[in-house]
Amino acid sequence: MTPPAEQPDGEPAVTHDRLLGGRVALAQPATGYRAAVDPVLLAAAVPLRDGERALELGCGAGAAALCLLARVPGGQVTGLERETVLARLARANAAANGAADRFAVQAGDLLDPPAPVARGGFDHAFANPPYLAAGTADAPADRLRAAANVEGAARLPDWIAALARATRRGGTLTVIHRADRLPEVLAEMARVAGALVTFPLWPTAGKPAKRVLVQGRVGVGGPATLSAGLSLHADGGFTPQARAVFEDAAPLALG
Repeated sequence: MTPPAEQPDGEPAVTHDRLLGGRVALAQPATGYRAAVDPVLLAAAVPLRDGERALELGCGAGAAALCLLARVPGGQVTGLERETVLARLARANAAANGAADRFAVQAGDLLDPPAPVARGGFDHAFANPPYLAAGTADAPADRLRAAANVEGAARLPDWIAALARATRRGGTLTVIHRADRLPEVLAEMARVAGALVTFPLWPTAGKPAKRVLVQGRVGVGGPATLSAGLSLHADGGFTPQARAVFEDAAPLALG
């Protein structure tokens, strides 16, 4: 990570970081919400293939989208971001990673999406919605951190409904969320998708999961599945399976 860089007036200071073992260069705000392991895990779970299109709602500075494209260089990703400063950063990051022709960033709100998102037809849609329900926690003082962590006008049902509207029949929806909100996530996903898979992310073996990945197929039936999931840490470091995701851009097969 580099020290925060000076920015023009009105723009946040940024640091220049690396993800996926250096494959992805990411400029992101020095304070407030900062990408950690969650967007990398989310990207690893999206079953994008060359020639397919994916949509990310709330793409931030582009961490998940760029990790996905580093693994699937023949794919196309559209990102929707409400915060204009983050949308600008995402576009700059796309250019810095040689992905400007594969990662199109739209500034707008998922409650009233711009035409490229509203037209839908995506093969896959994914998101890391705010983890805290509106009214259940004090919002952080930092505006960008608050927008990332605490629901605003768009609540969890709105996020999942927007993902589904944008996705073709048979396409996948993938979200990462807090394990304690899993009942809500499953209830909302079941309204729009079937063959749901819950993939726990265990901090270490024997410890309760704090995060879960949930994936389903739009308009497709099928039983729900609880996966064995992934243990992230062991012996003071990442497990070999987690290291393969974080450093080698390995995919996560949820089913």
